[in-house]
Amino acid sequence: MQAMMMNRQLMISSILIHAEKNYPDQTIVSVTADNPRHRYTYRDFAARARKLANLLDQLGAEFGDRIATLAWNDYRHLELYYGVSGSGRVCHMINPKLFPEQVAYIINHAQDRFLFVDVLVVPLLEALQSQLQNVEGIIVLTDEANMPQTSLPNVHCYETLLAEQDDNYTWPEFDENTACGMCYTSGTTGNPKGVVYSHRSTLLHALSGSLPDHTNASTRDVCMPVVPMFHVNAWGIPYGSVMVGAKLVMPGPKMADGETLHDLIETEGVTYSSGVPTIWLALLDYLQNSNKTIPSLKTVTVGGAACPRSIIERFRNDHGTWVKQGWGMTEMSPLGTLVSLKAGMEDLQGDALTDIQASQGRTVFGVEIKIVDDNNQELPWDGEAFGALKVRGPWIASGYYGLSQTPGDADCPVDEDGWLNTGDVATIDPQGYMRITDRTKDVIKTGGEWVSSIEIENAATNHPEIAEAAAIGRYHPKWTERPLLIAVKQPNTDIDAQTLRAFLAEHLHKWSVPDDVVFVDSLPHTATGKLNKLALRKQFEDYAFPESQNH
Repeated sequence: MQAMMMNRQLMISSILIHAEKNYPDQTIVSVTADNPRHRYTYRDFAARARKLANLLDQLGAEFGDRIATLAWNDYRHLELYYGVSGSGRVCHMINPKLFPEQVAYIINHAQDRFLFVDVLVVPLLEALQSQLQNVEGIIVLTDEANMPQTSLPNVHCYETLLAEQDDNYTWPEFDENTACGMCYTSGTTGNPKGVVYSHRSTLLHALSGSLPDHTNASTRDVCMPVVPMFHVNAWGIPYGSVMVGAKLVMPGPKMADGETLHDLIETEGVTYSSGVPTIWLALLDYLQNSNKTIPSLKTVTVGGAACPRSIIERFRNDHGTWVKQGWGMTEMSPLGTLVSLKAGMEDLQGDALTDIQASQGRTVFGVEIKIVDDNNQELPWDGEAFGALKVRGPWIASGYYGLSQTPGDADCPVDEDGWLNTGDVATIDPQGYMRITDRTKDVIKTGGEWVSSIEIENAATNHPEIAEAAAIGRYHPKWTERPLLIAVKQPNTDIDAQTLRAFLAEHLHKWSVPDDVVFVDSLPHTATGKLNKLALRKQFEDYAFPESQNH
């Protein structure tokens, strides 16, 4: 028996139509290179997104064409999210922090026809212009007064082009499985790979992400996405927040500036924000050094890298801000798990509460997870067994753009049973809380045992004199491999290796205590803010443990 329900397609444009009708006077605040505090309404936003759709028609962009963005978090980028996808093109968000050769590869591989770029990105494209094969025009996201002098051909001013367009436009309806967006993996090994999102997958992701146990977003919230809009759809916030009518505060190129973030939180009344741990460390240090507070900020979501317990506790104890750690991937749109307390956990305090917050959380509705052993046999959710983490769901990639779509093939991320192998090693406890113990490639294999680099790093950053730490495996003559800890000291501290190892011995199994500690001024990070273990392994490829540690 078939149901008798209307078969309306799930469209990105439907989010904007709903928001304009129900929240026309809601505000979007942006920091941009040409305006320190731009402010307009959802009504303005929707009208300009329609103008953008007309502009794309005028430029000759066809249905399905890839339209690239290299831009920060601001209102113009938000217009591209909706104007490009809503009109049937593919909004291709590119991370301008990637290596230049990767940016060129991504633009060419995706066959981008037009690039919409921030003023600050123009020098990058000037250096790459001879390598760009399919680009027909570059539109700079600014007004005439702030247009840069450039050697790039076919350059246009966004505001000038937009002013010439009519804001009357009827959003088309088409198959909800049509591509709406595109992001490439960061490509730390090999070339970046393209992940293509559909209207259906993106809308379902936004719906699930807004549920009470997830972000609990509503029109009463003031949301500040600090996670870049060029990084996995800014974790879906540009869709979920608009869907529920939240006020949006966009930090533009100032997303790593603690003073600017505090000013935005304080003056705009930000209640919810999201970003990687390094961003929150910068904000917390600024607040501590300036004796300032953030009373409006109720919740921050942390992802992209394991969140140190110290960040969780500083937010909770010093500012009354709840940290929700999450986990996901570019291939997952990206939301997979998020921390939330279950009924009966309301009275948790201290370390017990931090233990929950320091996990990667529970699955959001729409995502299934499992852990398997080396024989692909599923392991129990007992909090002890750990294995390869696999996922599946309606917003999880089944393949990469331009590569094999056949499950089980080397170029396809999905196995024959329809599960995507994440490359992470994890454990899941009986309550469903998942903990990433390592990346498969980062596990330290010593004397036949597996040691978690993440566990070592978390323990090290719990020491008040350690700002950041990374653990890697290095050759050992007896045990094949042993942990080496590379750490950054907090300013004006003088901890030594022996003291730190003694501290770690109190918090780790003796087998996990690193055999040595090397202090450095800074650690390398990928373009998305994660520790770059590949670069560290190369930097320390000739490292030898002291003779005293060859036990």
